[in-house]
Order: sequence, then structure tokens, then C-alpha cells
Amino acid sequence: MSQFRSSPVRAAVLLCFSVLLPVGAMAQTQAPATQSVTRDYRIGAGPLGLALSQFATQANVRLSFPGTLVQGMQSSGLNGNYSVAEGFAALLSGSGLRAVPAGTNEYTLSAVPSNAVTQLEAVTVTGAYTGGLMPAFAGGQVASGASVGMLGERSIMDTPFSVTAYTSTLMQQQQAQSVADVVSNDASVQNTNPRTSRFDQFSIRGFPVLNSDIAFNGLYSVLPTYALAVESLERVEVLKGPNALLNGMAPSGGVGGAINVVPKRAEDTPTRQVTASYGTHNVAGGHVDLGQRFGDKGELGIRVNGAYKGGDTGVGSQHTTRGLMTLGLDYRGERTRWSADVGHQDRKVDAPQERVGVAAGVPVPDAKRVDRGYAPDWTYANSRDTYIALRAEHDITDRTMVYGAFGARDGDYKFLRMNVTTRDAAGNFSASPTYFLRDESVHTGEIGARTRFATGAVSHAVSLSATQFRKTFGNLSYDFDPVRSNLYTPLPTSAPSLAGLDTDIPKSGESRLTSVALADTLSIWDERLQLTVGARSQRVVTEQYDETGNRTSRYDKRKVTPAIALLGKPTQNVSVYANYIEGLSEGPTAPLTAVNANEVFAPIKSEQVEAGVKLDYGDIGATFSAFQIRRPSGLTDPVTGVYAVNGMQRNRGLELNVFGEPVNNVRLLAGVMYLDGRLTKTGNATTEGNVAPGTPRYSMNLGVEWDTPFAPGLTVSARALRTTSQYLDARNTQEIPAWTRVDLGARYAWRAGNTPVTLRATVENVFNKAYWASASSNGLTIGAPRTVLLSATVDF
Repeated sequence: MSQFRSSPVRAAVLLCFSVLLPVGAMAQTQAPATQSVTRDYRIGAGPLGLALSQFATQANVRLSFPGTLVQGMQSSGLNGNYSVAEGFAALLSGSGLRAVPAGTNEYTLSAVPSNAVTQLEAVTVTGAYTGGLMPAFAGGQVASGASVGMLGERSIMDTPFSVTAYTSTLMQQQQAQSVADVVSNDASVQNTNPRTSRFDQFSIRGFPVLNSDIAFNGLYSVLPTYALAVESLERVEVLKGPNALLNGMAPSGGVGGAINVVPKRAEDTPTRQVTASYGTHNVAGGHVDLGQRFGDKGELGIRVNGAYKGGDTGVGSQHTTRGLMTLGLDYRGERTRWSADVGHQDRKVDAPQERVGVAAGVPVPDAKRVDRGYAPDWTYANSRDTYIALRAEHDITDRTMVYGAFGARDGDYKFLRMNVTTRDAAGNFSASPTYFLRDESVHTGEIGARTRFATGAVSHAVSLSATQFRKTFGNLSYDFDPVRSNLYTPLPTSAPSLAGLDTDIPKSGESRLTSVALADTLSIWDERLQLTVGARSQRVVTEQYDETGNRTSRYDKRKVTPAIALLGKPTQNVSVYANYIEGLSEGPTAPLTAVNANEVFAPIKSEQVEAGVKLDYGDIGATFSAFQIRRPSGLTDPVTGVYAVNGMQRNRGLELNVFGEPVNNVRLLAGVMYLDGRLTKTGNATTEGNVAPGTPRYSMNLGVEWDTPFAPGLTVSARALRTTSQYLDARNTQEIPAWTRVDLGARYAWRAGNTPVTLRATVENVFNKAYWASASSNGLTIGAPRTVLLSATVDF
């Protein structure tokens, strides 16, 4: 597998960077005019995006929004004396959009509240599908809609599933470092790996979801496998619950939910932004974000993001470096749209923290006594990923669109790691260091079509999708003699010698996923009642190889996963919904100790039943849902010795999320989840009916931002996260206590001459609490210590 290191994917990406990166510096920045209460504007008729760009420049304010949001919309221009608010209102009249303050002299676009009484004029929009993002909701922290897999982009109020889309504004203002930081805003999502570990991993509604299953514009496994930086992302979308119909089977089989990310695109206003950052102890870095549109109507866009961060984290002897470079191209024609993204991420962590295992019968270690430097200074985790993604859409008619997408990634990973499992109450452990090398090559694609038509009084929105995914990987692992140490008082250890080891990685396995899906959303009464029905046929093929290249096993199974969802709108501000949908995971193989050893089982279906209510009152929104997810599991009958998929984990829960700007200059992002996770049909009296490991009864998040009136430009923020106790083991004998974390932040925005400047300061875990953040069958996750983040952003 060493041939991956010089693959065509990496060569293509490097070529794109070398040819296109200089383009980002071509455009010149126009200096904004001096701001006043009112002033005279002379903006001619033309594309709305261009008019907004000209107005923002002349008004001396910063306006940010996805360019596709106003694609095809026209403006009659602006002539006369207006204040900033009056000018935005006039330009956006009839568009269904409004300008929303996002800070001092900063604005974003949001949908006009659905209960607005103003009658809007018609707006000319070219094409049946713009492929654009839904606008931000009031407050700018979350969006008013998101991608719903094969169903396409939908408003939250028209989506019969639970979905939240976090914006780039939230990521930047919170100084998020990775997707794991972003999803920590969601009470239904838990981070189940330490922040300073080899990789990120999540739990959604009590079931695991791997970082490698994060989708890029709907394509699985295109992005870096182990951790994903956010500097190049416009949205992070979280869909909760199984979703096989919508997205197909995730490569790693996660069923708790799906995370999809959307890359930044060139906006109608040029982007020239530089950020310098500094963190606790000695982690410094920078980020450059450049964007520009070209052409008479801004058809072609280029967006470049480059970031670097590195230094000592203060966690033992840990040192980390991360580099990111991305390039996004997009074209917005009258009926044709396409995009191309290439990226490279290089991440290195010395002395990464691993999850801590606890042997059966041993008490859970005291988090307050744990020395965070329990990882030896000779361990490391180095990962390098290079990817490319292409997408194209074409409107055949005003009602029918076809699309296609392709993605590829090469990944090289090198770890010298040591998995810790405590053996006694004193925190002693004996662990075998492992030198692990891995290569991955992924190729994935999708083709599909969407069309709208009517049969009598019933409207139809039909979606057809066909996907193909292939991942080839190689593993090479060396285990060394155990070393002894202690979780509370680490002992000096020596690094194993790697001299003379063969590093030529053989092919270890290959996975192929193919599927075809069809769905129809039937609507009546002006789409106030919607019924979505559909099914996906999924084929799963996996092959394993030995070190000589001989195939040792093959798995080839098919499964059909249906779904049905109902959504009603009793009023303009309220949606009620219910759904039944399934998830899919690769079926297990009976262990050698079973009577039916090596029997291969069909893919496992997980089932969800969910009902909920969604509210949209313009400045404030809320969602409430009740759900049950049942996921089968395999076990060996203690009497017959036969292995079968008879066990079950059943998670029932309630979720409440509130978001928006309930009063002027105050933004709210809050949520709570009640979860009752149980083990059933275990065939073992000591585990039957027990609480499922890693399922806290409650998890709660409350985040508030306030633009202070006494100091214009100053915003202060606070966030509290609370998670109740969790069990580590199925017997419910090992338990971690509840924990609470408090974060505080502030930012100050002003203009240095004509240049907008924003300073940010964030303190996470203000009280420096030592706690176990999560528990699972893979071990305990230590919470991050107090962390200070500082940054300064300049827009040129």
C-alpha cells in the first residue's frame, strides 16, 4: 500500500494548488467610505448580490452570506438618503431575506420570519434548484435549514427529522479548533475521545459515530479520517438518529446520527481576512481566508483557506502541530452549477492522550488525581490526508434537476501509541506500546435527480440517488514488551526501538458500498401536510487479506431500508412531525469460540421512531422531539454456544433545543436531552435491563451572547455544559460522576481607520475542573483542563 503516498489524487491536488492559489491575490480591496447615520446612495439595478456588496462597502459595514443565497435574484437598485437599516430593508424588499446584526458593524442575511405580515413582492429566481445554503437564523449561530441527504436542502420547518446546522460565524466567534468543538454545542452529542488524543469520536443519542463517517457535501470519508479542522467550513450539520434512506450506510456503521460539513464558497463581497491566534501555554497559529468572484454576474468563485497552529499544550509533555490548506472553486450559471474542492491536512501530536480503560472489578480512577501527562513523551500520532471533491448540477427544466458528485482521499497514518488499562485501585497499569502504520485510499461518488410535479391536488417532490463507495486500506502493526506506569504518578519509561522494522504496508482490506434509493414527498394544502416515503437498497462487500496478499475472507450482503415521515403545519409558525427510519451497520461474524464460528450475518438494521414539534417565531426558534432507537447486537448463547444477533440496545429520549435572538443584542443557544438507554435480550441476568454504557440520563447546554450597550463593539458570552453520571460497563458496576463545565468569552470589534478588527478571548473550563467527560466500552475520556484562547482578526 505504500503506492498511496504518490497517488494520482495527491498529485492532482498539488497541481491545483500550484496553479490556482495565486489567483486569490488578484483582486484589489476597495476602501470603505466613512459611516454616518444617513447618506446618499446611487446603486444601479442588477444582481442583488452585487447591489448588497456595493451598499455594504459604501455604508462602511461588513456583510457576510453565502453567495448562492441570492443567486438569480435581481435588485432595482438604491437611490437616495438611507440609514444602514433602511438601505438593507429597501434592497432586500421582496426577497424573503433580511439583514441581521451579527456584531458591531457586521451583518448577515436571514430569512424573513414566517409570521411576518408584510406582503412580499415576487422575486425573479432562475432555475429550479440553486444549490445554495439556507440563510442563518436570527442571531447567526445556526441556520434556518440544512442538507437532508438525498432530499436536498430544506428548511428546518419542512424537515420531518431532527437537524441542526452550525454556521461559520459561530465557529469563528467560539474559536473552534475542530468539528468536535462545534458539535459540543449540541446536548445530544457527546465527545467520546480526549481533545488532545489521536482522533475525534462522537456519541449521538447514545450511539457511537466516528470522525471518519463525517460527510463532505454528502460524500462519506472524503475528509481527514481522525480529526477535522474547521477553518475552511461554512456549515457543520448534525442530523440526529438513523438515516440510511437519506445518506446511505456510513462506512463505519454509525447509526446515532450523521454529521455533514459544507465548505466555504466565495461570497458576492470579496473576503480578505487574516487571523492570528494564541492558546494556553504556547500554542500559536494563523489563518488566512481569501475569496473573490469573477465574471459579469459573479459566475466563477474562488475561496482559499490556509491555517497553521502549533506549540506546547501544557498537557504533560504534549506538543501539537496542525496545517491545513484548501481551495474551493464554484461556478453559478443560469442552469448549470459546479464546484471543485481540494484540500490537505497534516496533523501531529506528541504524547497524545488515550482513553483510559478500567479492568473488570477495578474502581473507576479519581479524575482529580490523574496526572494528565500519563502518555509517555515518546508516543506520537502523525496523520496526513489529501482529498478532492467534485460536484455538478444541471436544471433540465424549471422543475427537474440532475446532479453528480465524486470524491477521493489518500491518507497516511503513523502512530506510536500505548493504550492504558488500570489494573488496581492505586492506578497502576501495564501496557504494550504499539507501532501502527496505516494507509487509506477512498473513492466515492453519487448520481441523482430531483423533480417536482403534481397529480391532481397532490404535489410530488421525487428524489432518486445512486451511490458507490470504495475504501482500500493497509495496516502494519508491531507490539513491544509491556511497560509499567501509574495513572496518578507516571513512571519514567523508555521508547521502544523502531530500528530495522519493515515499513512496507501490505493491503489488508477493501470495503465497497453501493446503493440505490428513491423517495417521494407528497404534499397537499399548499404544502401544509407532507408525507415522505422512500427506500434504499444497500449492498455491502468487505474483503480481508493476509500479509502475502491472499484474501482470507469475503462478506457480501444486501439489505433494503425503508422510511416514512409525516409533517404538518397547523400554523405558519409551527410544524409537527413523526418518522420511522432505519440505520444500517455491517453484520458481525461469529467468533471462533461459537458453535457456528465464522458465520457471517446480514447487515444489522437499527430502527427509530420519532415525533416532534418545531417552532419558528422569527427571532426565536425551538425544536422538541421524542424518540426511540433500537439497535441489535450479537451474543453467544451460554447454553447452546450458538452466536446470533439477538441482543438489543434500546435508547429512548426527549430533546429540547432553543436558539435565536429573543431580545435585541442577546443570542441564545441551548438544549437538553433526557436519555434512557437500556440493554435488553442480553441472555444474562447480570446485564438484562441495565443502563447502556455511555448513556447519561441528562445532558444540558446553555450558551448566551450579549452585545453590551455601555461599550459599543464589546460582546460577552457564557456557556455551561452539564452531563450526568454514566456507566462504563454493562454490569453497571463502574460509574463516572456527573460533571459541569463553564466557559466564558469576550470579543471587541472596531475599525482601525477603514479596517475592521476583532479581538477575541475565550476561557474554557474556567474553574479548571478535573473530570471524566464520557464513558464507553473503549474506556474513559478525560476532560480538557482550563484552556485560554486568544485571537485577532483583520478584514482588509
